[in-house]
Amino acid sequence: MIAEFGSFALILALAFAIAQSGLSAAARIRRSTVLAAAGEGAAVASFAGVAIAFACLVHAFVTSDFSVANAAANSHTEKPMLYKVAGAWGSHEGSILLWCLILTGYGAAAATLGRGLPKGLKALMVAVQGALGTVFLAYTVFASNPLMRIATPPVEGRSLNPLLQDPALAIHPPFLYSGYVGMSVVFSLAIAALIEGRVDAAWARWVRPWALAAWSLLTVGITLGAFWAYYELGWGGWWFWDPVENASFMPWLIATALLHSAIVTEKRGALAGWSLFLALSAFTFSMLGAFLVRSGVLTSVHAFAVDPRRGVLLLIILGLTAGSGFALFAWRAPRLAQGGLFAPVSRESALVLNNILLAAATATVMLGTLYPLIREALTGEAISVGPPYFNLTFAPLMAALAIILPAGPLLAWKRGDLHGVGQRLWIAALVALGCGLLTFALASPRRALGAAGIAIGAWLIAGAGAELIERTRFMRVSAGESWRRLLGLPRGAWGMTLAHLGLGVFVLGACFEIGWRAESAETLPLGGSLNVAGYHLVLESVGPREGPNYEAERAMIRVSRNGKPICTGEPDRRFYPAGGQTVSGIALCYRGPSHLYMVLGERRKATDGTPVWLIRAYWNPWASLIFLGPVIMALGGLVSLSDRRMRLGVAKRRQEQPA
Repeated sequence: MIAEFGSFALILALAFAIAQSGLSAAARIRRSTVLAAAGEGAAVASFAGVAIAFACLVHAFVTSDFSVANAAANSHTEKPMLYKVAGAWGSHEGSILLWCLILTGYGAAAATLGRGLPKGLKALMVAVQGALGTVFLAYTVFASNPLMRIATPPVEGRSLNPLLQDPALAIHPPFLYSGYVGMSVVFSLAIAALIEGRVDAAWARWVRPWALAAWSLLTVGITLGAFWAYYELGWGGWWFWDPVENASFMPWLIATALLHSAIVTEKRGALAGWSLFLALSAFTFSMLGAFLVRSGVLTSVHAFAVDPRRGVLLLIILGLTAGSGFALFAWRAPRLAQGGLFAPVSRESALVLNNILLAAATATVMLGTLYPLIREALTGEAISVGPPYFNLTFAPLMAALAIILPAGPLLAWKRGDLHGVGQRLWIAALVALGCGLLTFALASPRRALGAAGIAIGAWLIAGAGAELIERTRFMRVSAGESWRRLLGLPRGAWGMTLAHLGLGVFVLGACFEIGWRAESAETLPLGGSLNVAGYHLVLESVGPREGPNYEAERAMIRVSRNGKPICTGEPDRRFYPAGGQTVSGIALCYRGPSHLYMVLGERRKATDGTPVWLIRAYWNPWASLIFLGPVIMALGGLVSLSDRRMRLGVAKRRQEQPA
């Protein structure tokens, strides 16, 4: 009965989404506050309906109600409670319902929080959000209902993919979708602005909080996914340019460009058309990611479904939604007012160059992701595009972006002083050069590209520090005055500094890990040993272990260096009877920011019949920085989001203006 109640709530949510779109559009046409309020109420009701349906789905998983097809296919009575709950969004149907929950949640938030927007613009925004909710809820109700019953329920479920039974991956989809779907509000604001013919500084100010919130959540989501891949898949890496990884990375790159472009539109009224284009593109790439993961065109551990029929429906949704948006852009954008002029050397120019590089980087990722799919569809020949392509195309673009990044905040608007910026950054340049040279001289083996990457990371960190020094006028005024200026910095400034600092930390970790990573693999008997990066690993024992829903072999590996004990690793190899699958559980030995990464492979027999095990070990230097950097970046986004100017500044200035 609860599943039927959830299905009914889902149908009601669809009806309310239709009402939301229709009432809000009528409110704009008739300039009716009553209809606008009704449309906003429908947005909240639609969210409530989806929330009830989602709660019913979670109830089915928690109570192991295997009469619900989704629970029977993705849950098991012996599964830990965390993974029972996470199983609700671990399938295609459940993940689409989570998408709808977040989409309608953003719609309700935009309807209730957008009090500072002009009434006409807000009504159109709510209408577009309702239209988006309508198409995705219709897809869920008619093609992917997660609450469908089965006639003959099984006694036991088939459980969730063991690789997905992980704490990081349990919370990865909610964060990732919150970032993906958060771009829908930006998309709706862009469509509304195009219809109204108004894209100005105020519009950019309204867009930035939504884009910043979505970007921060997407950053956390991608980082959680990378961390899961790092310690769960057992291959020692954190990013492999998997097409599904790329599907989440492309909207992040576009959202990053939008955040910088919107600053120019807000401060100078320039790049309005380009900011609109990025706002439309961000959610388009999010929908592209949903299509790639659910259409069956990709084979990946990240993919949710292999049903081409539902993939075609998602492709139609993508085509209609994005096609309508860009068609409207092509029609209305040429009529938008042009912004102010600026010199080639100015903050505006630096941000334009920033956007060019980010757009080019997105294009390279998109080409590397879609070209194999298009070629296979046309010729039937399967090819793969891997790290070598991205290292040759994407990496140089990002290196150029990192080099110019510290200079941007130090340039003046409209016309900057390049010589003055050089004077402010010369110490940062010396620090970066020194770090690069020291790395090249001391790290073994010597790697010029790795040392250059370390120099770029140090440049970003030192540049963020130079920006703070400039803002506080350190050593140019008294210490007390500098401290007062530091404490008085707006949160937006702190957020930008943290984001740039986090990028530098990430670059340091990524370059050092990629450049000086070491690995070793050997088949060892009990008491056998192997060496990696100066560490001596001895396989002490291997014994059985019972988990909550798996059986395992667990190894004990003692690690020493120069005869001194360092740590004990306990990797295991787990067998899940419910699904008949075996996965490897890794062990990490933390050495400062570096990791010694150990994997237990399958049991074999030596020529004399004694058991041996394949042991793989990786030395990943500074790997912790790879995950710390994005966390600092996301924190910077949240700090900026808490700035009162971003939330209230426009509303106070615009409330008295007519709709």
